[in-house]
Amino acid sequence: METQELLGGWTKYHTLTSEDQQVFNEAMRGFVGVKYTPQEVSTQLVNGTNYRFRCDASMSGPQPMNWEAIVEIYAPIEGQPHVVSIQRI
Repeated sequence: METQELLGGWTKYHTLTSEDQQVFNEAMRGFVGVKYTPQEVSTQLVNGTNYRFRCDASMSGPQPMNWEAIVEIYAPIEGQPHVVSIQRI
């Protein structure tokens, strides 16, 4: 499924491509405590790309917890992608 990207506009949520997954993995490298598993993504073309990953989130321990979250990541044209925010939904 191809997504149409408009400068400044967000795409509809869609299945992750291998490139989307790679951006997510790079930005989340070293993140500990909560496991985020992306289910779908929306992108916005700017000076680089903004990503909104809709994720299943989980935390293990004596009382395991599960919830959904939006992980926002910015991937500059040059440089490493990084997490901008994580919001529980």
